[in-house]
Amino acid sequence: MVVIISPHAEGAISCNTVYSKLMPCLSYLMGGSNQAAVPAGCCSGIQSLYTAASTTPDRQGVRSCLKSGAASLGNNIDTNKAATLLSKCGVPFPCKISSNIDCSKIQ
Repeated sequence: MVVIISPHAEGAISCNTVYSKLMPCLSYLMGGSNQAAVPAGCCSGIQSLYTAASTTPDRQGVRSCLKSGAASLGNNIDTNKAATLLSKCGVPFPCKISSNIDCSKIQ
């Protein structure tokens, strides 16, 4: 008998999925004051992730990916735009996109 242990629960959302859904947001987040409007593709990707993250582990996983993604972009993103992106897209995630997210407290 062979047992395979996966680091992610079945149905968990991978960081690759999170990043691909949010790729349309990068021009907005990195565009400084030159791009005032959030691209429609960005909001549809965020809405898709919100719908897919139906369990607490899924939501914690997505936020963990957001945290590491924000940290890897460092000073290249407009932190004010990142902090308000979810609400501008009408998605009621209970936290902001930030490298300071405490993913363990996400419900």
